[in-house]
Amino acid sequence: MSKHRTLFLTDDQRQHLENLIRKGNAAARTQTRARILLHTDRSQGQRRLDKEVALALRVNPATVVRTRKACLEAGMDAALYEKTRPGAPPKITGDIEAKLVTLACSEPPLGRGRWTLRLLADKMVELGYIDSLSNVAVHERLKKNELKPWRVKTWCIGKPSGRYVAKSITLA
Repeated sequence: MSKHRTLFLTDDQRQHLENLIRKGNAAARTQTRARILLHTDRSQGQRRLDKEVALALRVNPATVVRTRKACLEAGMDAALYEKTRPGAPPKITGDIEAKLVTLACSEPPLGRGRWTLRLLADKMVELGYIDSLSNVAVHERLKKNELKPWRVKTWCIGKPSGRYVAKSITLA
């Protein structure tokens, strides 16, 4: 290991890493990185090779090198915690979600008794609100808004017959 990659931790840093591991509240990945930093520390006179540390902690030797390098270049927090990843922008924006909720609360198409998830997804695409939409995405958005258009509760009275009227009068 070359000199520019040698890690020397202060007592406060060592204490912080040991507390992080001891408490057990941090993610497993963060705890593993803390262990890597403690094992590669040279301030206590220990000289472990990257392969030894990797074997002891059951990680890839490249992980040991990458973690130590991140600590030396960007600080301990950069070595312990991952950067947030941007990911893809959400497909269903607030405007599209509002249109979905409005559609789900409207009357179902002719010939249908109620909206289904697949029917809602197809209708959203048909109306040109979105290019493609799965029924699972529709379900997630409706669940978030606590809507269940497929479970519409109705109560109706059929045409009252003479027998029904006679029974209701005797019960009263």
